[in-house]
Amino acid sequence: MTIRRSFVVGRLSLIIGCAMVMFYSAAFGVTGTLFVTLGALILPIFAVTGGVGGALVFANDRMKGVLEYLVAYGISPRQILRNTLIAGLVQVSLVVLLGVSAGTATYLASGHALTLALPEALLAYTLPMSYLTVTLMTVLGVFWTSLASPRSGMNSPLGVLPLIGVVPPTIVLVLVEALRAYAVPVLLGSELVLALLVLGLLFRTDRLMPPVRLLSSA
Repeated sequence: MTIRRSFVVGRLSLIIGCAMVMFYSAAFGVTGTLFVTLGALILPIFAVTGGVGGALVFANDRMKGVLEYLVAYGISPRQILRNTLIAGLVQVSLVVLLGVSAGTATYLASGHALTLALPEALLAYTLPMSYLTVTLMTVLGVFWTSLASPRSGMNSPLGVLPLIGVVPPTIVLVLVEALRAYAVPVLLGSELVLALLVLGLLFRTDRLMPPVRLLSSA
């Protein structure tokens, strides 16, 4: 249910994310080696744009009092957060799939040979960074929404969520360009830092997302 609603509520962001990632992936695919290197680094930056649907559903449900009924019927905040996360990850999976497909198709259609470097770049960085960034973005959005005023139009984090998601992969891109000799350690280290940050936030779910904060303003 949450996944289906996230596609409806977040359809505009999803369409924009899919369009951007397909365009840039296809453009990099034509160039060949740039798709394997720079394209793999840039794809997560655009992919996160399409993963805000889950957080949008959460914010709307809290404002309308839906979460209050869920908590009253025994649904824990962790379950609500889990459903929200799954919805966001499903959306970003679609965006990444379309981007990788568009880039790979133009890469092969342009006469470039398929090497191990392409799947290694996608599996080692593009996919993990996309999922980790959307997870971080969604968790921060849910916690921020839980702790902020539930009144519509006030203290809403939803407008800055895409910016939060864009920051980690952008920082990594800048660091890799500045420290090309240490590109692999930078990539793996950034993924480890993000994973630890996400795990740290998830372990504090009970404190940052108490049931009382899921009540509506009515």
